[in-house]
Amino acid sequence: MTTYAVTGASGPFGRHAIASLIESGVAAGDIVALVRTPSKVADLAEQGVEVRTADYSAPDTLAGALAGVDALLLVSGSEVGQRVAQHTNVIEAAKAAGVSRIVYTSVLRADTTELVLAPEHKATEEALRASGVAFTILRNGWYIENYLGQVEQYRATGEIVGASGDGRVSAATRADFAAAAAAALVQQGHENAVYELGGAPAFTMSDLAAALSSATGTTIVYRDVTPEENTAILESVGLDAGTAGFVTALEVATSRGDLFTESRDLQRLLGRESTPLVDAIAAAVK
Repeated sequence: MTTYAVTGASGPFGRHAIASLIESGVAAGDIVALVRTPSKVADLAEQGVEVRTADYSAPDTLAGALAGVDALLLVSGSEVGQRVAQHTNVIEAAKAAGVSRIVYTSVLRADTTELVLAPEHKATEEALRASGVAFTILRNGWYIENYLGQVEQYRATGEIVGASGDGRVSAATRADFAAAAAAALVQQGHENAVYELGGAPAFTMSDLAAALSSATGTTIVYRDVTPEENTAILESVGLDAGTAGFVTALEVATSRGDLFTESRDLQRLLGRESTPLVDAIAAAVK
């Protein structure tokens, strides 16, 4: 019997991963949901999933949380600037607990990209390699959901404003990436492997605008601006300078092609095609 653990189990990615594990035939009792606040996953406990308290920033919670775990899905944390220390805490605790393999959610081409989010992922990958624990690194592309939080704004203004140019994005749904992570966790043959995961077909921001137009029945266009203009626009609607600069950096990264990959690793892990942009949007705005 193999025991699988998923960190960040109360978050969208962790929940999708656990659902995928169960759908793949893993018994709920063989799954450990690691969370900071157990009450947030009471529904998982009701299904028979074992819930344990674990905080990336509190190493004293991790030893007990990982006891008896064979394979661990380490979902990258959301606190930018703190993730290397947090992830290292989990990796060290997993090694001490005898976890046999760690699956980690990284970012596309973490070791070579200029993407502003990459350095923490690269450092985590290095910590994994140095640990001596078998690993599987999933370098995830962008989530389609990253573009759906402002749909009402796009409908109201009739435009998406950005500095992405004609950069293509190999995005997929969060559920697709989580299902791939679950597959990598339970299947054999992924030891010490690194996968570049991206959805297909890739799309530009103009493609996104067209898909949103079709789904909402509202004409939405993409308006490209310079990075400087983009930052100024973001600041004018209330973002502080640091956040506006960060968002613009992601736009520039898109224009460079940092969010694009020709790899088919995601589809191979899924055993199917990833969810197309138009289908994901149609489901989100129905």
